Amino acid sequence: QVQLVESGGGLVQPGGSLRLSCAASGSIFSINVMGWYRQTPGKQRDMVATIRSGRTPNYADSVKGRFTISRDNAKNTVLLQMNSLKPEDTAVYFCNAETWGPTGLGDYWGQGTQVTVSS
Repeated sequence: QVQLVESGGGLVQPGGSLRLSCAASGSIFSINVMGWYRQTPGKQRDMVATIRSGRTPNYADSVKGRFTISRDNAKNTVLLQMNSLKPEDTAVYFCNAETWGPTGLGDYWGQGTQVTVSS
């Protein structure tokens, strides 16, 4: 149906930067919204940033001013530029896409990529 492939996770020191990328492929007519969510063990999955076609991006308060989300619509790709990283940003980051396809509206998730911020 729809596959989301994430890349860019890794280990970085506090204050450093990482860029996450997610590419959507499959039976996609259009994508309403793409975004990034993160989750730590024993915790719920929380929204980090989302971007909807024709709308301004939405950010969690904890990342405003540090993270920037952007889309390359031609490639069905969403990026998350993460600057001034803090240890509390450590989590598994998941890409999400809400798409229109042959079966109607669908919500899809990537496998997740680990981001670790540590000295």
